[in-house]
Amino acid sequence: MTISKHIGQFYINGGWVDPLPGATKFGVENPATEEIVGEVALGTAADADRAIAAARAAFDGWTVTPLKDRIALVRRILEVYNSRYEEFAQAMSTEMGAPIEWARGAQAWAGQVHIESTIKAAEEMQWEYMRGSTRIVLEGIGVCALITPWNWPMNQIACKVAPALIAGCTMVLKPSEIAPLSGLLFAEVCHEAGVPPGVFNMVNGNGPEVGARMSSHPEVDMVSFTGSTRAGTAIAAAAAPTVKRVAQELGGKSPNIILRSADLAEAVKAGVAGCFGNTGQSCDAPTRMFVPRDLHDEALGYAKEAADEVVVGDPRDTATTMGPLVSKLQFDKVQRLIQAGIDEGATLVCGGIGRPVGVNRGWFVRPTIFGDVTNEMTVSREEIFGPVLAILPYDDLDHAVTMANDTPYGLAAYIAGPVEEAKPLARRLRAGTINLNYPDWDTFAPFGGYKQSGNGREYADWGIHDFCEIKGVVGWGA
Repeated sequence: MTISKHIGQFYINGGWVDPLPGATKFGVENPATEEIVGEVALGTAADADRAIAAARAAFDGWTVTPLKDRIALVRRILEVYNSRYEEFAQAMSTEMGAPIEWARGAQAWAGQVHIESTIKAAEEMQWEYMRGSTRIVLEGIGVCALITPWNWPMNQIACKVAPALIAGCTMVLKPSEIAPLSGLLFAEVCHEAGVPPGVFNMVNGNGPEVGARMSSHPEVDMVSFTGSTRAGTAIAAAAAPTVKRVAQELGGKSPNIILRSADLAEAVKAGVAGCFGNTGQSCDAPTRMFVPRDLHDEALGYAKEAADEVVVGDPRDTATTMGPLVSKLQFDKVQRLIQAGIDEGATLVCGGIGRPVGVNRGWFVRPTIFGDVTNEMTVSREEIFGPVLAILPYDDLDHAVTMANDTPYGLAAYIAGPVEEAKPLARRLRAGTINLNYPDWDTFAPFGGYKQSGNGREYADWGIHDFCEIKGVVGWGA
């Protein structure tokens, strides 16, 4: 793929600028080959300061721009995005090792569909209305710091930038330095679409330097962060002294309850596919599968059949269904947690330590399934963020619900079986999104978590509301 000519620059106040003194270079690795494909600049707090200053200067003009014009701008962004769709797919395949068909059909598509959903929601939303004699008005909250992860780059950038623009906010985006190529492309798209100077800004950098400055800066009104719970708590602490709004989508350890009345083979295999998608690097992946105790061994057989169908290999090959993990750091973490599962006595159904047979480079792992898992084991407690599935037997539904809810996380949960049986169970699970029978992705459903999975909600009008202040003009109708 062609790497952006702006890879060593930042986008501030409507143009590409060089970093200020003190910035460093960071090699962007293709995790399938371990080759450095380019060097991104990692900025400093001073770079964040000038981007925030540009956003602050642009806010007063942008936030009073008519809604129809803000929507029209996001529609132009969508048009330019679509014209460069294949570039986005190639960028994400390169920077995070996504199989090219997955990069096209899921990663690049996610950016597209979320922009579309945000536009439709904005057109249908009630932005002003009367309650008695009071006028209720939704207005942009102000300058927003947007910090996005490497695992779904365009999904998260679109879920933050599009609603923030439509709400009337200005912003500074910090994509993950591990997978920055698609973020650079998105800044090029914004420029080509004609985003006014200062409304959208982008600075690359790491969390402790640029992310921390964005989170604590007194001129930032809101931080929207997607990433680990550990980083989320640090961001919340940094934001607290200035009483910013903080919206966070954090970690997960999502349960998947297979009902006795479900088609066991179908439900288990679909659950394995859900866990292994994106090489297991999804915060809402169904990583804990609960099956009736007497069906446990049969379920392990179906799970292994599904794992055996996974094709791990070169992301450029259209036959590949699983690429590498994003980095050596992630590879080492997943290896450690697989070893913990073995050491703690879980049954290793397939996979295990090391790269797949015949692979000697790249951060590829063996799709791994554990059976006979108990709720106290590490593989059932920690977010692994790799293709590792834990299968736990349950005695009855009360037992399954108790184990499912026994986690500090609450991002998503899954139930497989007859819908009328699943509905009352869905009300008992403590998670922000409950998926019944592996439904299609609904980009109009609220997305966000309970407990340590975060706060706030993304997607469509839910995301727009997070970037709005609510004003009551009392006496309007007197």
